[in-house]
Amino acid sequence: MPFLQFKGKSAIESYHHVVPHHRLEFDEKLSVLAKGEKPGLNGNLIIEGDNLLALKALLPTHAGRIKCVYIDPPYNTGNEGWVYNDNLTQPQFKEWIGQTVGKEGEDACRHDKWCCMMYPRLELLKQLLHPDEGIIFVSVDDNEICNLRLIMDEVFGAENWFATLCRRAMHTVRNTSKDFNLNADFVVVYASNKAWHGARKDRYIRVPMDKAGDYPHDDHDGKEFYKLDPLHARNYYKPYEYTFKNGVVWKAPQGRYPAYSEETLEEMDEAGEIVFTGVEPKAKRYLKDVQEGRPPDAFLSPEDVGFNSNGTTLLRQILGGGAFPQPKPVELIHHLLLMVRDKNAIVLDSFAGSGTIGHAVLAMNKEDKGNRTFILVQQKHDSKEDEKNNMNICENITFQRVRRVIRGYAYPKRKGGKDIPLVKVDGLGGSFTYARVGDRLFGEYRDLGKKLPSFEELAKYIFYTETSRECDLKKVDAESGFIGATDASGGTSYYLLYTPDRKADREMSLVTLGEIAARDKSRNWVIYCEKIWLHQDQLRKFEQEHGKRIRPMVVPFQLK
Repeated sequence: MPFLQFKGKSAIESYHHVVPHHRLEFDEKLSVLAKGEKPGLNGNLIIEGDNLLALKALLPTHAGRIKCVYIDPPYNTGNEGWVYNDNLTQPQFKEWIGQTVGKEGEDACRHDKWCCMMYPRLELLKQLLHPDEGIIFVSVDDNEICNLRLIMDEVFGAENWFATLCRRAMHTVRNTSKDFNLNADFVVVYASNKAWHGARKDRYIRVPMDKAGDYPHDDHDGKEFYKLDPLHARNYYKPYEYTFKNGVVWKAPQGRYPAYSEETLEEMDEAGEIVFTGVEPKAKRYLKDVQEGRPPDAFLSPEDVGFNSNGTTLLRQILGGGAFPQPKPVELIHHLLLMVRDKNAIVLDSFAGSGTIGHAVLAMNKEDKGNRTFILVQQKHDSKEDEKNNMNICENITFQRVRRVIRGYAYPKRKGGKDIPLVKVDGLGGSFTYARVGDRLFGEYRDLGKKLPSFEELAKYIFYTETSRECDLKKVDAESGFIGATDASGGTSYYLLYTPDRKADREMSLVTLGEIAARDKSRNWVIYCEKIWLHQDQLRKFEQEHGKRIRPMVVPFQLK
């Protein structure tokens, strides 16, 4: 398989491993919550901050849980004003950091910067996706589609590529163009595990399609609707005949071949799925076998997904004119999400922009009574101009849009140059927590810093780095230090003996080991503690007497 080379790749390939963990801090005032609901990470989320840091911060709670990712990263047209800000220390990155990415011919590294920006984010998105059921959609245009495909082949595996969907983004024609009217863009689709989707019919990628009208016959039980199909297909040039159990001999018409094997014809005959009326026998094709929907087309029809102008008009109605350039239409996201069969799926967009994903998820839940949840990540400023104008995109656009579609909104409509009464749009309902990427969980060399992380924050981080699983906070017991367990190797329990107050250190001693032994039957214990008050020979003797294997770890020095 060919690999893509670009400036900085050797450093960026493993960068996602060393991106520091940050806290996610809730803003209850900006959260839209039901009565009695508290801010949390388990429902809808809007996260303000750098998406690389936000994705890393989500790993301890959401790794392997996301069923669908849709992202609409900068297309790198040279006109977007996006800034490369990943704070790498290697010399080749220093001249990039904080600089606006230039146009073709003006910035020799513009494609390298885009690849370096995308690579670690795709790596983290892969870790967040469900290992089997996950699907990722990435919007892109001609500027970076070739680079994107090669990067995603590396990150997700070329065998997990589904399709590259083509969409007509604009219905207008640019008469100023000297050659082609570049009015199309693409959606690149990959799976975490494409083979999983193809293993069973109920996992195939499908979009709904009501075919009931094409199946007029029934078996008089109100359930088994079917239509009659010929037993032959095309392009066969040898005579073929089959004798059914009632003695009827069927001969395939000249130039046709049988649509079913002899074994299948025999099975259908035994099951009563052959109808002997008319000129020739026909097969029953049941609605229940095809009601899964149809395979989606690689060309996205404007009737299904709309144009960018649809997104612009809708956003103008919600927030007013000029709020955000070229937002994707809700119809596009709705069409893509139909391919994700789980109505309880978590949907993540780490380039949230105007919040179209959140809008689409809320609308679909209202439509089909689903329970999907969304996670939207948007940094404060996409460009230096945003920063100069103090335009906080996440708070002023993403948050405002989602809040208004939840509660309802109204917009003026003009007719004949005059305003007519406001058009009122009912709210879709729902709630979300507004969070910000906060401070580092700990600094360099695992220095916990002046503001100590809470017990729960450190517990989530430790359990995830040890097990690659989410920590169930309902099972965490700060008093005993228990933070979770797995079934591996006869059972492994994880403990954190830590108090975030700087007044006293919690130790691992023979006393604490004895307290754990009285209630914990797991064979293996991994114990993170602030002090170790026993010698190696004491630890070994305790292990032998109790049939345990114990791995002591010191906080913070031995945190992974």
